[in-house]
Amino acid sequence: MNFALILFLLTLVTGVLWIADRYVFRKKRQADAKDPWWVEYGASFFPVILAVFFLRSFLVEPFKIPSGSMIPTLQIGDFILVNKYTYGVRIPVINKKVLELNSPQRGDVVVFRWPVDPSLDYIKRVVGVPGDKVEYRNKRLIINGQSMPVTPNGDYLDKEKLYYTPRFTETLGGVEHDTLIEDDAPPFVPQVRDFPKRENCIYNAEGFVCEVPPGHYFMMGDNRDNSQDSRVWGFVPDENLVGKAFFIWFNFSDWKRIGSFR
Repeated sequence: MNFALILFLLTLVTGVLWIADRYVFRKKRQADAKDPWWVEYGASFFPVILAVFFLRSFLVEPFKIPSGSMIPTLQIGDFILVNKYTYGVRIPVINKKVLELNSPQRGDVVVFRWPVDPSLDYIKRVVGVPGDKVEYRNKRLIINGQSMPVTPNGDYLDKEKLYYTPRFTETLGGVEHDTLIEDDAPPFVPQVRDFPKRENCIYNAEGFVCEVPPGHYFMMGDNRDNSQDSRVWGFVPDENLVGKAFFIWFNFSDWKRIGSFR
């Protein structure tokens, strides 16, 4: 469901009704006359719908985390806020950038439209920006020949599966964040897609190396061995970016997570 398109159409329809009532029909009604149904259930909602459309399109948009690919940073059920203007101002619905601002940096957690099916939104961490040489060998991330600092940080307990996974603190682009890495798991899912610019990547038993093409980004989940990401379906083009995640505003099962995102 394209909620942005639905919201745009609602804004358009209620706006037309509001203008028609304010400048045409209201003048013809008696002062004590009851508003017709199309005003009560249509035009009267226009200011609210317009405000929601503006906020969601240009400032912040809420998302709910549906999977565990970003554990431990983001949990299933987290409700997050995404900054819509950090990476530039875009025209709603068609997502065309009209004002260039900042570019995604390594370490940013980004919501984007999945390149395989743009109707779906994904969230991952940026590990490679245009021109980067991204390597993942023996479960360690290497950017432009430099291994990203990693320190052990105990074990992470999956409370549902009652399963412990080694947790590490990784520094990427000056950003410290926790990752989960299972030493006995393969470095990527074997079913790699034939994605655009696939020739920029080389895979082997130890891992892979990819050169990020211009205007694209390489994304990975923090739950490294339970995330289908750029290792499997390829690079994310700039036009697919939605915004930068920056805040957890609610979680029904754990209120302590509110505001805990970093």
